[in-house]
Amino acid sequence: MFAVVDIAGQQFNVEENTKYYVPRLDADAETEMTFDSVLLFNNGKETKVGSPTVDGVKVTAKILEHLKDDKIIIFKKKRRKSYRVKNGHKQQLTRIEVTKITKSADKKRSVKTEKSVKEKKVATEKKTTKAEAKPKTAAKKSEPSKDKENK
Repeated sequence: MFAVVDIAGQQFNVEENTKYYVPRLDADAETEMTFDSVLLFNNGKETKVGSPTVDGVKVTAKILEHLKDDKIIIFKKKRRKSYRVKNGHKQQLTRIEVTKITKSADKKRSVKTEKSVKEKKVATEKKTTKAEAKPKTAAKKSEPSKDKENK
C-alpha cells in the first residue's frame, strides 16, 4: 500500500513503516501528524487519483527529529576580473516515519455532493425557462434623415 502525499509543498511517494526526510515542519519532535492532502492512493487492488485530493484518505506520521542537511558550497568566479564569491547553505529538514495510511468511507460527503448536483441542475433549468419566456426585442434602425441626402 502506498500514497502520494503533499508535504510542505513537495510530493512524496510514501509507504507504511518507512522513514523520509521532508522540509522542516512546524511541530515538536516525537509528535504525531496527519496529512490530509493525499493526491494518489493505491492499496494493491485499486488505485484512486484525486482531483486534486482523494477524500477520506489520511497519512499519519511520527516526527523523529529536526536536523540540517549537508553543506552545499556555492562558488562564483569571473576570470580576469578579480571577482570571487563563496557562499554555503544547509537546508533545514525533518525526519519522519510514516506509521499508517488509513482510508475511511465517508458516505455523508457523497450524499452532499449528489444533492448539490441536483440543486445545480434545477437552477439551470429555471434559468433556461426564464430566458425562453422573455424573448429579446430587436433594436429598431433609424432611417437616415432627409437633410443628409440633400447635401
